[in-house]
Amino acid sequence: MTLHSSTLLEVRGLTRRFGGRTVFERVSFELARGEIVSLVGPSGCGKSTLLRAIAGLDPQSEGSVLLERQLQRGPSERIGVIFQEPRLLPWLSVADNIAFAAGPRRGHDLRVDALLAEVGLANVRDVLPKQLSGGMAQRVALARGLFAEPDLLLLDEPFSAVDAITRSRLQRVLLALAYAHGTTALLVTHDLDEALHLSDRVLLLSPEGEDRPSHIARDIRIEAPRPRDLRDPTMDALRETLLGGIAAGPA
Repeated sequence: MTLHSSTLLEVRGLTRRFGGRTVFERVSFELARGEIVSLVGPSGCGKSTLLRAIAGLDPQSEGSVLLERQLQRGPSERIGVIFQEPRLLPWLSVADNIAFAAGPRRGHDLRVDALLAEVGLANVRDVLPKQLSGGMAQRVALARGLFAEPDLLLLDEPFSAVDAITRSRLQRVLLALAYAHGTTALLVTHDLDEALHLSDRVLLLSPEGEDRPSHIARDIRIEAPRPRDLRDPTMDALRETLLGGIAAGPA
């Protein structure tokens, strides 16, 4: 079992309304430093919207987000975000894309080569994004997300657009990077096996109902050591619990 120490992230009472519709309401949870936590739930329950609010990208959300007890007001260098698509700038080399947070054409930074080596792409620093496969591009996105050495990495279904074999490889890369950098990660995913494979905890966001906004319905800790066998009966039981929560209607 992985032991985690101090609390890094505190999400307090996050609420998001669109006109007369409340997507989620009073969502609160904490992440310890070094934890990997997945956020799962049915389509339309507000997982990506919640992630944007935590990232400081949604000024219309209500509630508060604190990093080590410091209130966050808008985007922060301490929070990295990786989206479903790599979103690489097509006119910049791989190295310049990774170092973009430091300014344009900063790919000569020594951290770039170190990160490229960690994601297994040491030989592509000078190529353009159009020359990369989907899996390679997402590895570059992972490296870019870690370039500023964030305390918290938010990932919005980062592996959903690649094939199963590439997805498995990227999951291993993410685990290795998170441990190497001591990064806390919050991952939105529709793939329950991915959540069970990667996470120390899984947060289940309830379905949204006509008169009941989404909320954190379950907070499930996964005690199994890594590497994990998803065929283990313990994993089967957790999968069934999550499936039941996703399929359930509003309480």
